[in-house]
Amino acid sequence: MTTSGRPRGRPRDPVAQAEREDALLAAATTIFAEHGFRQTDVQWVADALGVGKGTVYRRFASKEALFLAAVDRGMRHLIAGINEGLEGIDDPIAIIAESVRLYLAFFDAHPEVLELIIQERAEFKDRSKPTYFVHRDANIDPWRALVAQLVADGRVRDLQVDTVLDVLSHTLYGTIFTDHFDRCGRSFASRADEILDVLFHGMLTEPGS
Repeated sequence: MTTSGRPRGRPRDPVAQAEREDALLAAATTIFAEHGFRQTDVQWVADALGVGKGTVYRRFASKEALFLAAVDRGMRHLIAGINEGLEGIDDPIAIIAESVRLYLAFFDAHPEVLELIIQERAEFKDRSKPTYFVHRDANIDPWRALVAQLVADGRVRDLQVDTVLDVLSHTLYGTIFTDHFDRCGRSFASRADEILDVLFHGMLTEPGS
């Protein structure tokens, strides 16, 4: 008997594989957000997709790996949504303003992603860097360049670029957490104009005005 050395069966379709994985992570996101990491049984995720539990474990070795992949998916969707929403915008100030609006609107539309971010901070305190900050840091360089150009053009005061970015990042991150726990009844997006007004115009009047 001879063999050709080629694998048996049909070649795997990478697009279909990616779609199946995304569906799996979407289901996991919903279930983890509703029940919490500790209470969730991976079987529930399998049941939601009509597959066996082993199918889930063949892709993700543990419940922790599945959970962290779900958080990662949420962050990738956030970044992709912002980038898509910025297409066609050229003015750097307008890019910053629209980014703030898109960021806040994303968490209005996807509260389950915020819930997973909160759970990750609570359940995996020993991680050197939470998923949210991994993605923030991996995508920060274009923002550094944008703010540096605004400073060079005289449109932003001569501030440290990282200081500007830290203030903006911490303000947005703090807003979604504070409003989530405060349950003030306002959408995250409704905060955008307030944040932009203080960020762009400050809070002090000119002396003597």
